[in-house]
Amino acid sequence: MKLSSTRRNAQSGFTLIEVMIVVVVIGILASIAFPAYQQYVMRTYRDSAKACLAEHAQFMERYYSTNLTYVDADPTLDCTTESNMESRYTFALGDLAQNTYSLTAEVVAGSAQAGDECGDLGLTHTGAKSASAESCW
Repeated sequence: MKLSSTRRNAQSGFTLIEVMIVVVVIGILASIAFPAYQQYVMRTYRDSAKACLAEHAQFMERYYSTNLTYVDADPTLDCTTESNMESRYTFALGDLAQNTYSLTAEVVAGSAQAGDECGDLGLTHTGAKSASAESCW
């Protein structure tokens, strides 16, 4: 006599509903995380621009201690081009005089940094800092 076995083919996998729930959850998490990531990137570039302004100020002070004037100083520093900085900020030296200078980091129009609340950053020979919002420095 032959014994017949009743084996069922077990199917494994996910149903369409389960997959759709996972897609919705991932979409919700991404919609929360991506704007936070963009803000983090803007803040990181802003901090890099502030550090670059400080480098420029240090160059200017070294120049002044050698020449006793800020006139004709031309700081060309690597910080303005590293980490793709030139696509977000333009660094400018203005108001050069015997005993004064001002530095600015201007946001490049149309760049990802253009949405930053701080806008252009500034630094003078006295160490005075400027930005669109007080909390930026």
